[in-house]
Amino acid sequence: MTELHPQSFPGARCMHRLAARSLAACAGAVLLAAAPAAVAAEGKANGRDALRVCQDPNNLPFANDRNEGFENRIAELLGKHLGVPVSYFNYPQRFAFIRNTLRYKLPGEDYPCDVIIGVPVGFDQVAVTKPYYHSTYAMVFPQGKGLDEVDSVDAFLALGPERLSKLRIGLYDKSPVSRWMDHHNLVDQGVPYQTINVAMDHYVGDIIDKDLVGGKIDVAIVWGPVAGYYANKFDPPLRVVPMKSEPGVQFDFAFGMGIRRGEPEWKAQLEGFLDTHQTEIAEILKAYHVPLVEPGQQVVSN
Repeated sequence: MTELHPQSFPGARCMHRLAARSLAACAGAVLLAAAPAAVAAEGKANGRDALRVCQDPNNLPFANDRNEGFENRIAELLGKHLGVPVSYFNYPQRFAFIRNTLRYKLPGEDYPCDVIIGVPVGFDQVAVTKPYYHSTYAMVFPQGKGLDEVDSVDAFLALGPERLSKLRIGLYDKSPVSRWMDHHNLVDQGVPYQTINVAMDHYVGDIIDKDLVGGKIDVAIVWGPVAGYYANKFDPPLRVVPMKSEPGVQFDFAFGMGIRRGEPEWKAQLEGFLDTHQTEIAEILKAYHVPLVEPGQQVVSN
């Protein structure tokens, strides 16, 4: 994952060390909107004059510097809830993201940002709120290429050794997909992609945009939000088949918001927002074709 999600954070995005003096060259704060005076006053009464968001500037479907991701839309919704304008502090996740955003502070200055909109529950570098979505990895493949009858992982495995042996399956290395491929004797069919890619123009969806659609691979297995978003960029859409966790392989993960430790009031504010805006958040996730799962692995949308 190339995002603050299981496939890219940590993982598909590299966490290289950068000197603090290089921060200004790589990061930037972008003001999104100015709240009316009365609303801004309300926000200040709640202890904030802006919602400052840490994000990767090239990380769709999650976020980018043009505010086109679903995390951007959730941040805008949160800003309205708090009654403050939203600003973004952009910094590539591959470069020691937490240290250079959420934890970065020069003497006498404020932190550049105060929240990461999407962080895996259990991620130990930050304090994480209660989850607001739960997704899973998914297979993606074109329609009309011999796999149209595949509508589940079981149906895929039931194709049998002869057909499976002819497939080229793209995956990010060091992800749960590697273990799953090994469990099902599919290692020889794997086409691995680096989870650590320092190219500044790299984005996790290029495995679908370029190599899957271009015919270099037959199937891609990626983090669900990536699968749903990029599959639906095409007409007809590519097929998305959610993966199910199995003994020894966890495919599904829950996501909340990440903040600095030791800020209980801020965490309570965020969780209050999540409690009162579940419907709106669900609508945003649906618009981006995020596969959502409930306990028991039942897929509820994609």
